[in-house]
Amino acid sequence: MIDLAVANAKQTFRRMQAPLSERGIRVHHVPVRERTIALGDPPWDPDDYDVGFVYPGRLMEGGVADALLEIPWLNDHETVLTSRNKAEVIARLERADLPVPESVYVSNDVGEAELTAVFERFDPPVVVKPNSTTRGVGVAKAHDLDSFLGICDYLSLVHDYKATGDQSFLVQEYLSDATDYRVMVLEGEYVGAVERRLPDEAVAESQWKHNVHRGAEATGVELPEEYRELAERVADELEIPFLGVDLLETDDRLVVNETNARPTIDDETKYEPDFYDRLADAIRTAADRQ
Repeated sequence: MIDLAVANAKQTFRRMQAPLSERGIRVHHVPVRERTIALGDPPWDPDDYDVGFVYPGRLMEGGVADALLEIPWLNDHETVLTSRNKAEVIARLERADLPVPESVYVSNDVGEAELTAVFERFDPPVVVKPNSTTRGVGVAKAHDLDSFLGICDYLSLVHDYKATGDQSFLVQEYLSDATDYRVMVLEGEYVGAVERRLPDEAVAESQWKHNVHRGAEATGVELPEEYRELAERVADELEIPFLGVDLLETDDRLVVNETNARPTIDDETKYEPDFYDRLADAIRTAADRQ
C-alpha cells in the first residue's frame, strides 16, 4: 500500500478515500493550517507517508509541512506557485499562441493617469482581478472609469498592509454571456469537465461569477475534442501534472481564463470512467520520485 498525505480535509479528501483505497492507496488527512505545530516534536514522522497529493495552498504552512514530511508531491510547490500567478499563466499561454482574454498586468502602486490609460484599452465593462487570489475572491467588474478607479483605490488600501505580499492585479476584458467550463487534465490527458452555471435567480440578481464556492452549479459535460486538446496544451505548456483549466466560450471565441493546480475533485460521475485508475498511477509515479 502507498500512504498518501492530503492537506485538504473537505470534498476532495472525502471523495478520493474509497476509490483510491480500492487501488492500493491509503489516504490520510494531514492538516497544516489553523493549528499549532511543535517544530522540534512534529505530529508526523517522515516515514508515515510516501507521497503528498497537492502542495498546501497557504505557502508558508506548505513550507513547514514540506520540511517535516520529506515527501514528493503530485503537484509540488513550484506548480502551485505557477498556477497561482494568474498574470504569469496568461503571459506564458499568450507567448505559446494559446487563446486568452485581453489582459493588462498592473504592479501596484501606479498613478491615476496610468490606470486611466489601462481602462481606455478596453470596451467596458472590465474585470479587475487580484493576481494571486483564489475562488473569485476580490474579483470585481467595472462599467465605467470612476468605478474602475474606485476598485483600484480599494486595492491600494489593502496593499498598504505590506504583509499582503502580492501587490498586483489584472485588468481583463469582460466576455458577456460566456459559458464557463472547468476542464481537468491529469498527466497531460483530459479526464473530465464540468460546466459551471449560476442559478437563474442569481443571474436575475446580476451575479456573474461562476465559482462553485460562490453558488454556481457544476454539471458534468462532454466536451468537443478541440476543447479537450486546448486544455491538454495548457497543462503541457505549464508542466503541471494535475490541473484544472477554466475555459470561457462565447459565440465566436474560446479562451483560457485561469488555471488551478489545487483543483477540487468532483463527483466521480463527472469524470472519465478510468479517472481513478489514472490518478492512482500518477500518485505512484510521484511516489517513485522519492
